[in-house]
Parts: sequence; structure tokens; C-alpha cells
Amino acid sequence: MRIKYLYQQIFSHIGVLLVAFLVLSLIFTNFVENLVYDNKTEELIIYGRNILDELERGDDPADQVINQYANVLFGRDIQFSVFDERLNLLNPIRWRGPAVEFTEKEWRKLKIGEPVVYNYDLKRFDEDVTLVALPYREHGKFVGGILLTSPIKGTREMVSEISQYLLFTVLIALAVSFILSWFLSRVHVNRIKKLQEATSLVSSGNYSVSVPSSNFDEIGELANDFNQMVDKINSSMEEIDSLENRRRQFMADVSHEMRTPLTTISGVIEGLRNDMIPEAEKEKGINLVSKETKRLIRLVNENLDYEKIRSNQVKLNMEEIELQEILEILKDQLELQARERGNKIVIEPQENAHVFGDYDRLLQILINIAKNSIQFTSNGSIILRGRMEEDYSVLEIEDTGIGMDPAEIDKIWRRFYKADLSRTSNPYGAFGLGLSIVKQLVQLHDGEITVESEKDQGTKFVIKIPIKKSE
Repeated sequence: MRIKYLYQQIFSHIGVLLVAFLVLSLIFTNFVENLVYDNKTEELIIYGRNILDELERGDDPADQVINQYANVLFGRDIQFSVFDERLNLLNPIRWRGPAVEFTEKEWRKLKIGEPVVYNYDLKRFDEDVTLVALPYREHGKFVGGILLTSPIKGTREMVSEISQYLLFTVLIALAVSFILSWFLSRVHVNRIKKLQEATSLVSSGNYSVSVPSSNFDEIGELANDFNQMVDKINSSMEEIDSLENRRRQFMADVSHEMRTPLTTISGVIEGLRNDMIPEAEKEKGINLVSKETKRLIRLVNENLDYEKIRSNQVKLNMEEIELQEILEILKDQLELQARERGNKIVIEPQENAHVFGDYDRLLQILINIAKNSIQFTSNGSIILRGRMEEDYSVLEIEDTGIGMDPAEIDKIWRRFYKADLSRTSNPYGAFGLGLSIVKQLVQLHDGEITVESEKDQGTKFVIKIPIKKSE
């Protein structure tokens, strides 16, 4: 059976209040009733002791004392009688109280000087009464006692009236509590319902929803956590969409890049097989096949290299490397390519500067960046710098090429991104993987890489790698 949360809240609140009011009413009624009987008992004991005290002093005759008190007490509807140890009445006034027969236990209590007190007992008397029996002694010897009784008139009526007032109070309190409970439960249910509706929207694929949140209570904190969850899902979906778009672009790029060399290779091989290529052109055809094959291998290797770095499968062999040495090697490897585009490579190493890193990977970083600089620079300069700062070894690669818009700088680190999509046939970083690999490798060295560039003003890459601290 399904019961709405609103009704559960209301029923639980009203149930708790009903039990609380019921318990309080019983306790209060019992307290008032006992208070009435305790007061009446105390009043009778005081009168009884006063009578006994005067009888024991003997200043006045016993009959006179009894008659004096009888006139006063009978007017207050209090009956009393003095009796001896055989329960014979000593006062001449006719006893108008209930017939009393003490039990053996009650009689023993009187003899040892303890009072016997009854609150009303319907089984022993015809009306509700409070009865007190006190021992009577002469010269320390037990000679009888005094019995006082008074009907408890109006007690039940008073308790009944109090109960009625309590009932009215309970009903009013329950009505007010019901309204407050309904209102508060409605507020909480509405907040939970908003979360439920938002969750349904998220499950149906809408990740732009949000709910009001606060730190006031657990529901508010839950709403805050929900909003954070949706934000993360949104970010993840955007990233997934971005990755999917990049994957599509990559597949298109790879298909385009592989189709051309494969077509060339296939054409040359068919030409050689069918003797369609003149003998003078065969060497040229074989060189073309070799060149296109290396191009395909480079594509595969770049992808494998990136995946190894991304999955932390690359182990660095850290050592101290002279900056001048690595920059000179870089210049030697790329000078021919730079010259083909009319560029010159200039190195500016600081004396005795060094870097702590993996030689092969650092050279890979610098070659990837330098190739990009050569690619986008014509008849200019590529400047390679190396120096030491307080906590870092700094490597700079600056060119005088075409530069980039500031909005483009953050995109160059993305896998498969190409700053100039029209240059897809060049042999340097053709597949947009180079700078992605560069950033991953710099991070593996606990370093950081930044780019400064303006359109038509050239580009400068700055790499900072922490200096090894002596242990």
C-alpha cells in the first residue's frame, strides 16, 4: 500500500502529540486527585492531634473538649469519635460516620503509635471519604484512639471539570498542530518533490536543471549535492561531446592523410609490377613509397606515444642535462628543415645552465615545439634559449612566424587540434598530436608550459622544469 509522504508526516506528528497529551492528562489528573486527598488527610490529622493533645493535658473535662470540637468540626462536615482499646465510643455524641472495623495490621499500627490513613475506598464505605485514625495515649500508655472522617465532596466533579478543560485544550492544540504540521510537511514535501522532478529530468537526459539549495538542513544539502552532480554530469557530457567531435575530426583527418599515401604507394607498386614506370623514374617512385610509408609510421607512432603517456606507461630516466648540449643537438637535427623554409635557428644558452629530466623525452618536447615553429614561420628566425631561475630550469622556443589569436592558445593542447587546417600535408605535426604529447611530457616532469602569441607577431613557448633539490 502506497501512502504519500505528506500524510506520513502529518500522521506521525499528530500521533506523537496525541500520545504526549494523553500521558500528560493522566499524570495531571492523578496529581490533582492525590493533591486533594493529601490536603484533606493533612487537615484531619491536624484536627485529630489537637483534640488528643487537649485530652491528654486534661485542662478541661473530656466531654467538654469533645463537645467543643464537635460543634466546630461537624459544621465542616468532619465526623470524629474517640474510642477505647475495645473500640467502645468514649464521646457521648452519636457517631454518624461509616462503621469501621480495623484489620489486625491496622490495629497493630495504632498500638505502636502510627496513624492509619484511608483514601476513599468504595468497597468498604458507601461514599468516597478520607479517613484518619490516630492513637490515643495517657501517660505513654495506649488507651484507644480517635477516628476522623470527611467525605470528599466535589472531588470527582472537580477532576471531571479539569478533564473537560484538558480535553478542550487538547482539541485546540491538535487543531493548531494539524495546521502547522500540514504546512511544514507541505513545505518539506514540495522541496523533495522538486528534487524528484529534477531527478526525472536528469534521467531523461536533461542536464541543465537545478534546484534551490541551502545549508539550512539535510534537504538543502542534498539539493546542493544534486546541483553539483548535475554540473559534473554537464561537464562530462560536454567533454564527451567534445571528444566525440574530435574523434570524428581525427577519423576524417586520418582517413584523408592515409588515403593519399596509400593511394600513392598502391599506384607506384602497381606501376613497378606492370613495368609502367620508366627505368629512369623507378628510383624516384621507390623514394616516394619510402617517404609515404614513413609518414604512415609516424602517424601510428604518434598515437601510440600519446596513449602511453596518457596512461602513465612512460618511465622517465631522470638525469642532469646541460642546456647548451641539448639545444645544440636540437639545432643540428632541425637546421636542414628550417633552411628549407628560409629560417635560421639561433641558440642562446646560459653558461653552465642545466635541467633535470629525461634526455629523450626533453628532446622530444623541444623537437615537437620547434617543428611547429618551423612550420608556421617563413624566412624568419627560431630562437632557442636556456637559463636557470631560482627554482626552475627555463627553456624558451620563440619564432617570428604567423602567431595565433589569444582565443586559439587554449585549443592547441587538445588532441588532434590543428592551428592551420589548410596545412594537412606538411610532414611536421601533421596530425595534431605533437603539442598534446608535449604537454603530457612536461607534466610528467612536474613542470609547466605556457604560450605567448599574437597574430602576425610570432609565438613563444616557455617551459619551466623544477630544479632537483640536493638531499
